[in-house]
Amino acid sequence: MMGPNITKRYIRESALEARIAAIVEPVAESLGYDLVRVRVTNENGCTLQIMAENEAGRFTIEDCEALHRDLSPVLDIEDPIDREYHLEISSPGIDRPLVRARDFAAWVGHEAKIELGDLIGGRKRFRGEIVAADETSVSIRLPDAPKTEDPVHVIPFTAIADAKLVLTDRLLEAARKAQEEDPDYDEGDPEIETLYEDEDPDGAAARNQEN
Repeated sequence: MMGPNITKRYIRESALEARIAAIVEPVAESLGYDLVRVRVTNENGCTLQIMAENEAGRFTIEDCEALHRDLSPVLDIEDPIDREYHLEISSPGIDRPLVRARDFAAWVGHEAKIELGDLIGGRKRFRGEIVAADETSVSIRLPDAPKTEDPVHVIPFTAIADAKLVLTDRLLEAARKAQEEDPDYDEGDPEIETLYEDEDPDGAAARNQEN
């Protein structure tokens, strides 16, 4: 059984993204959601992308709207981005980011891509099957490993900069099966993440400029 370390996020974030994550996480948790990832991109000038999920690893359009409703006034006050921005709130999607120990444990048997902050064993990128995960590390089997080497590599979570599931037929089948077994699972096409886009693309920065 995993302990409290399963709730810690392991992901590479810029200083700005880390600051926004610190703003978003308590709001999400107050609604019963877990923050998955924050990204600030140059799309549409500037876009703030927020991924979250409930305890079951899902996030409906109603969940997106609830988080948007409670988060927007907090972002207006904190004003972490000093220019106009477009806000997107979404579910992790099927080929989801893996950010917590519990994510890796939940998807044992599926393929993942992992990027490290620094080299381990002369490699910085790993792609293969998740074979095990505990509170501190994930074990991944590489299909391209030389026959003279152990194909299973143990990677500490603290070394991971970015990780996500690979969209495979097996992963899609698992998503379709989840839809069939759970009548409350309603996120549409399993290849498309649930997405809520702010109808006001100017964001808090534009409103502040008017004052």
